[in-house]
Amino acid sequence: MGFVDKMRNRFRMGKGRAKAKAGRATGDPYQETKGQGERAGGAARQVGEQAKDAGKNARDAFKG
Repeated sequence: MGFVDKMRNRFRMGKGRAKAKAGRATGDPYQETKGQGERAGGAARQVGEQAKDAGKNARDAFKG
């Protein structure tokens, strides 16, 4: 589950980056802002995934 979620988050960040660039190129501030929001949302989810991984690694280390 973790790998798929991470790839989905990276895809969302890439899609947001593309929307922001397209909005900048066309002069559409709404599209640019929407793209930046998607990019930030993907990054936030990515941080959540990394935190889950860190918690799992810490738990596994103490299971020993």
